[in-house]
Amino acid sequence: MALENKKKMPPRSKKQATPPPAQPHGEVIKLLLRKKLLTEKQVEYAVRINSKLKSTKPILSIIKELGYIDDRQLNDTIKNNTVSLRIGDLLVELGLITEKDLQIALHMQSKSEPKAKLGEVLAANNILDERKFINALSLQLGYELVEPEFTDIDETLVKKGPANYYHSHAFIPIRIERNKILIAFADPLDKFSQKAAQSIFKQKVLVGVATKKSIIATIERLFPNFQPEKKGAKAEESVVDIVNNIIIESIESGNVSDIHIEPLSDRLRIRYRTDGVLVPFKEYPIKIAPSLSSRIKVLCKADIAERRRHQDGRILFVHGNIEMDLRVSFYVTVFGEKIVLRLLNRQNELLGIEDIGMQRRILKKFREEGLEQPSGIILVTGPTGSGKTTTVYSCINYLNNIETSIVTAEDPVEYVIEGIAQCSIDPKINLTFEETLRSVVRQDPDVIVIGEIRDGFSADIAVQAAMTGHKVLTTFHTEDSVGCLLRLLNMKIDAFLISSTVKCIVAQRLLRRVCPKCVMPYELTANDFLRIGLPPDGLKEGEYTKGRGCEYCRYTGYKGRVAIFEVLVLNEDVRDALIQHMTSHQIRKVSIESTDMLSLFEDGLYKAAQGMTTISEVIRCLPKFQRPRTLEHIQRLVGE
Repeated sequence: MALENKKKMPPRSKKQATPPPAQPHGEVIKLLLRKKLLTEKQVEYAVRINSKLKSTKPILSIIKELGYIDDRQLNDTIKNNTVSLRIGDLLVELGLITEKDLQIALHMQSKSEPKAKLGEVLAANNILDERKFINALSLQLGYELVEPEFTDIDETLVKKGPANYYHSHAFIPIRIERNKILIAFADPLDKFSQKAAQSIFKQKVLVGVATKKSIIATIERLFPNFQPEKKGAKAEESVVDIVNNIIIESIESGNVSDIHIEPLSDRLRIRYRTDGVLVPFKEYPIKIAPSLSSRIKVLCKADIAERRRHQDGRILFVHGNIEMDLRVSFYVTVFGEKIVLRLLNRQNELLGIEDIGMQRRILKKFREEGLEQPSGIILVTGPTGSGKTTTVYSCINYLNNIETSIVTAEDPVEYVIEGIAQCSIDPKINLTFEETLRSVVRQDPDVIVIGEIRDGFSADIAVQAAMTGHKVLTTFHTEDSVGCLLRLLNMKIDAFLISSTVKCIVAQRLLRRVCPKCVMPYELTANDFLRIGLPPDGLKEGEYTKGRGCEYCRYTGYKGRVAIFEVLVLNEDVRDALIQHMTSHQIRKVSIESTDMLSLFEDGLYKAAQGMTTISEVIRCLPKFQRPRTLEHIQRLVGE
């Protein structure tokens, strides 16, 4: 029956075969085809190449890479032929933003009140530079791109209009061309701005396009006495509100570690360090910088009159039931004082040693061969903002019991733990590290916690305390665990003293965690394998992910952070290598072979394979000193 049915079925002819769907071309490519600057064969070839790529590119980008057209031809073609294409679609086709970026920006635009322009949304969220947007807009509309800051401006022409009019409508006259006035507009499609310009000059207008920043900067240069802001007590109150809002919004976001207040040539920029990455927050007129700096100096009891030297201070800021300790640094730059505020939450939850993110087998080794040893130095190392303090306090919490005396010297005390003698350094009353460390050893401690090894003196005190039978826990600033040993040598500590006192070194980093709300599978590309240094077979066991981008993660694809560790427990082989003054490469090789040390890069690969973070974060943040072992080998080392 089956055979009979098959015979009855009519054979498929070539005419009936469905042809593959035609590849849709963008409007710009269609225009280039009409102008005979491209051929259909060239476009088809570019499409075939794009289909073979792991991560697709805009077809126009591939056409340019193949050398079929150059930027000049492309720009002239778009500018001289009005393209019936929305600006967002044009940005995507030109490869300036991705389709995902456009959808995110349109979503943000729909929720903004009053409704913001697309260019403003793209620039405000750091998706696309304002200048690149204006350049694309000038191409789309066929208007001249003007840079008022670097253009000869007819000042006689400018003086015909009031500064506040130019400022409120965001335009500036440039010069007379062909009996018309060339005027640079921030928004060339704004009919009200064009009517405003027409009402001043009573002459035909030639529309140009410029960034709003450059227009405002030019107005302020040509009208030095122009003050768009209100003066007097209300202005002072607004500065107070600005400072409070900057701090309160950073606290309420929950994941900001630092606030950067940066004076630039034309504006005051505020950025937050969120999950370890600086993101733009707001921008203010540069004129408020001195009063804003003075307000913060009042809060942290710094010298208001001093603007030529660097200063430090501290603010205790209470918001609701949150008590925040802010460490403030004033740094003098050519444009004014840059201010950085580091946020330390005094109510942060103290993590247990099991909760910091170490793998099971590595944690067991760290506890047994490091923390539970009767004496010796345990070093936690890494750059600023890598989570060292959290790890140190989790270790203190683990060691804290009724039989143990723990004394600390910290700058400042960040977590208050009951039953521990904690001292906060205060140089203003001569309570320095040097003075405090001399007194610590007289307090009959079992465990000494030094906030940070800063110099040869604190390193020497740590070594001397360890040699007299104390357990010393401290932090250090180095790139990895082996670099920690070399830096101690550089501080003139003898190799045999380091080898006999240092028990364990923990190097760490914090990587951004994939957003749980928009997580999606990710397939490793050829470039990923090349940068990692392993073939596909070496990473085949993993389940890799990335974040698509959503409101919860502010369209970054990341939310929160995950800790990456490298734990070096010194054995006889490592100590011998140190005493023999081997190179860092040799010591690292000995450490990996004799102690089964998992490097920072390998721990990062493991956690990326578990879907906690992304491969791009691992490559961006972690040092790679040698080729990593395969994922299968790494899983055996961590106890999987």
